[in-house]
Amino acid sequence: GAMQNVYSSQELMINGEVVVGEIPGLLFAAYQGMFAVITPALMTGCFADRFRFKPYLLFIALWLIFVYAPWCHWVWGGGFLAEWGVKDFAGGIVVHVTAGFSALASLLLVGKRPKEDQENSLPHNVPFVALGTALLWFGWFGFNGGSALATGGVAVAAAVNSEIAASVALFLWLVIDWIRLGRPGLVGLCVGAIAGLATVTPAAGFIQPWGALVLGVVATLFCYGCCELRKVFGFDDALDVWGVHGMGGFVGSILLGAIADGSDCAVAADAPAYCVNAGTITRSGEQFGKQIVATVFCAVYSFVVTYVLLRLINLVIPIRPQIDGALDLHEHGETAYNHTPTKAYIPEGNQETKAPSAEVNV
Repeated sequence: GAMQNVYSSQELMINGEVVVGEIPGLLFAAYQGMFAVITPALMTGCFADRFRFKPYLLFIALWLIFVYAPWCHWVWGGGFLAEWGVKDFAGGIVVHVTAGFSALASLLLVGKRPKEDQENSLPHNVPFVALGTALLWFGWFGFNGGSALATGGVAVAAAVNSEIAASVALFLWLVIDWIRLGRPGLVGLCVGAIAGLATVTPAAGFIQPWGALVLGVVATLFCYGCCELRKVFGFDDALDVWGVHGMGGFVGSILLGAIADGSDCAVAADAPAYCVNAGTITRSGEQFGKQIVATVFCAVYSFVVTYVLLRLINLVIPIRPQIDGALDLHEHGETAYNHTPTKAYIPEGNQETKAPSAEVNV
């Protein structure tokens, strides 16, 4: 419909009706733009070192039009899924499922990195992983808490539920790594936190804190299993975008239909005080079924449309670089680290028998 009042001082309106009360239209547009920007960025981590920059820019522009925008409208903008009753509080379907399954589709075209790069899967800088996780975690309060579009109980519930799910998944992922690998690790801890956040995102403003705890446990077991399954199938998803974001958002969106507040919260005017978001969604078999249909439809749609887009782009502009490695230097004439002195790692137990190696430039 016709959109009016995308200004800093008036409420956004469509066909003469206010979209969100007491929020300037320009602020609402900027906030929605943030979701549109972050979603393809999630997907990008999947195909690291295998995508030329020029076709990448074209792909992102087309992907936002043909994948993200339809789902944003269908679920959040009053489209047919919203009218049917499908709910997604802060982007489990719209953001994480679209990005995760689009990332999976991209692997069919871009293929794998060189074998040595796949085998050396450790991050080049663990403190940067921790810093990035901390920044994401902090920003997620804006994603989830901000999706209430107002200060109040719903925003508080969304923020607290996000914290609970992330903390539970962080701890359990750490424990699983400790049991499997014999020692706890910071990287696994960070991945667990992101899995918890992605899984709780579609439900954050609709569930009680106990539901967030349940989703934290489910996120750990389900996403950890998906990341291991990805290795079995040989998919070279560099940052486990599908296993963590895609499948986390997938299972969280479905389980929302089973762990939302009960039927006594269906009518806002008569709802008890404990209801998180009365008058929006209640758990039931019917709601559970709707969430399954919408989530599966989104996964299939995102996968298929992304694959078609990449195939068409590749006919015009080759996507895969002609060289393996040094992509930053080849595409942009730059490298991440030009003057970083490093020392060779000395295995445990050899400190007394081996002298430190000379500094080298990476």
